[in-house]
Amino acid sequence: MSALKYWVWLSALTGLTPRKRFELLDAFGDPEKTYFADERLLRDSVKLSAAELALVMNKSLERAQQIIHKCHEENIGLLSFQDVLYPQRLKNIYDPPIVLYLKRRLPAMDEKAAVGVVGTRKATPYGIKMARKLAFEITKCGGLVVTGLAEGIDSAAAEGALRAGGACVGVLGCAIDDIFPKWNDLLYGDVELAGALVSEYPPGDAINKKNFPERNRIISGLSLGVAVIEAPQRSGALITASLALEQGRELFVVPGNADAPNCFGSNELIREGALLVTKGWELLSEFAPQFPGSLSQPDAKKIATPDFEDPDNASFYENNRKLEERKNTTESGKGFAKLRVRTDRKGIDNDKKREYIDLREQLSGLSERQLKIVSAVDEKSKHIDDIIEATGFSAAEVLSELTILQIKGFVTQENGKRFTLNITKR
Repeated sequence: MSALKYWVWLSALTGLTPRKRFELLDAFGDPEKTYFADERLLRDSVKLSAAELALVMNKSLERAQQIIHKCHEENIGLLSFQDVLYPQRLKNIYDPPIVLYLKRRLPAMDEKAAVGVVGTRKATPYGIKMARKLAFEITKCGGLVVTGLAEGIDSAAAEGALRAGGACVGVLGCAIDDIFPKWNDLLYGDVELAGALVSEYPPGDAINKKNFPERNRIISGLSLGVAVIEAPQRSGALITASLALEQGRELFVVPGNADAPNCFGSNELIREGALLVTKGWELLSEFAPQFPGSLSQPDAKKIATPDFEDPDNASFYENNRKLEERKNTTESGKGFAKLRVRTDRKGIDNDKKREYIDLREQLSGLSERQLKIVSAVDEKSKHIDDIIEATGFSAAEVLSELTILQIKGFVTQENGKRFTLNITKR
């Protein structure tokens, strides 16, 4: 613990660039020696501006102690650069983060065929569909999706990975205890439960525009390759692509329409030599010799992607916006079961009254897995861990099906990862 506070102290000097922090670490060997270095030694060892020198010469450990305390309170993990669990793949980049803050346990990244999936925030329906499809197939073939969880392509990729019943690693451009954008809280929670959230920014850190291009190097650094879907000519995804090439990663691009501004940058990458891909296995087959036991192309039926243009699938998560609308609901109907319906329906909708709805009829359209999950939500505010235990399914499988059940109106998610069934049994 005594050494940890110096790691946190150095990582929390937000006025320093990630590269400058690593230069200090490289020069002095560890943060504790950096902390106790005097001004002359600092000047002689690392090229620092006056402002950077003033930051390092501030020897207060109060902020570091606050961060450590908050991490302990909120069950946030810390991995220092010297920690045995710190991914070697990330260590080898030019400017690795000296501390990683974690929600849940980071998978053994060096043993995973991890692929960063990135693209524009202002994605088209085509881009959203392809991001979900590619991430779904990568996961089904044994790969691991890494994404920044930004609006648009990033979030769609996370949704696809979760829908495939797999894990996902979200690399944040904000503090580990923050959510950006705010309405993406459901997806953040599901990625955390099924995989891990990672940030180099400690709890309580303010959001800064520079954080987002900085975090891109972590997305590519944790991955063997990066897949770009819809990147305009000026795009953060192109920054990630450039970093991936600098780090020696493979670069893949999903093609788009030649006249679509959203695809000008990504299509240009193909012209410059990036590998064109349209399917998950086309991408993962490049790494198959490295992972003979874990990567494979399943049969066509198993890898068949859902129809992401179908209303049930196209509204997957809906970035939490449509789920927020369900707060404006009331219960109606009698008999064996009743579902929540919107209170703002037009009068014409009342022509089709369903006062008596048979439970069997309501549930007939659900899969066997969904029915088992519905049965497991046998009390109000059932915690996700209890549902997982009752069904025997993986966390990712339960999350995927619960999301579909929310969209269909069978369950409601509450605070603290708790779920309530919108069915009243007699």
